Amino acid sequence: MELNNIPDNLVFYDGECGFCNSSVQFILAKKKRPFYFTALQSITAKTVLENQKTVINMDTIYYLKGGRLYNRSSAALQITKGLKGGYPLLFAFYIIPKFMRDPFYNLIAARRHKIRNKFCLIPSEKDAQYFLKN
Repeated sequence: MELNNIPDNLVFYDGECGFCNSSVQFILAKKKRPFYFTALQSITAKTVLENQKTVINMDTIYYLKGGRLYNRSSAALQITKGLKGGYPLLFAFYIIPKFMRDPFYNLIAARRHKIRNKFCLIPSEKDAQYFLKN
């Protein structure tokens, strides 16, 4: 995998998690700028995250923007900045220290399979361009 071809605004998600797939669909529906996606199970994720010296944790969302990798609540809040409507206002929670935000993220992450059962995300033809192939 050529690291020079990695797009900005790249979201890494658990491709086998229904809640995570729903989150990807939400981002696609609300995006005001392009977001790109790759499953944590992909070769792309393995290569990019290893390059970032990050061990893949399946209950974690990662977001690569401007060469910087965000995870957990920081990733989720960074993503809100690129959404339409009032969602960017949620970024105000970034002032809360990560050690206080992440426990709430972890509660949801631990229950993500119960919140939404597993399903396969099949992007529309229009949205397929935002999914990295590997």
